[in-house]
Amino acid sequence: MSLSPSKFNVFAFFKLPSAWWSGVRLRSFDEEKAVVTVRHKWFNQNPFNSMFWAVQGMAAELSTGIMVSSQIRERSESISMLVASNNANFSKKATGKITFKCEDGHKIKEALDQTIATGEGQTFWMNSVGVNESGEVVSTFNFEWTVKLRN
Repeated sequence: MSLSPSKFNVFAFFKLPSAWWSGVRLRSFDEEKAVVTVRHKWFNQNPFNSMFWAVQGMAAELSTGIMVSSQIRERSESISMLVASNNANFSKKATGKITFKCEDGHKIKEALDQTIATGEGQTFWMNSVGVNESGEVVSTFNFEWTVKLRN
């Protein structure tokens, strides 16, 4: 069964309810890039009338993690994935519809090939940029993913 954005969004309702209720939605993804949106609403805002940083983080992480998960699912080996660290920069107030895009899917295949070949865990960084409806960057997130073979 292939994973589609609509199937994932239903999955999120049951397994990632805080992301779903906050408005995080997967719009598209393939092996190279993923697009996730979230709209500023009263229930995901901070006291300064902009989107809470953690909601932006959920959307940004999803834009990277969906590609990692998808590429692992295509392998016959049992491989685990985990965010080891992350950092973020906030450059503008996040209001309206924010679109997070990650185009670092090419980094995943190399790490998965290496962990399968060597049996050792691999790490790699992926970047997700959030832009508002005017095309202005509001936040940039970086996630260090780790992958390793399960015993």
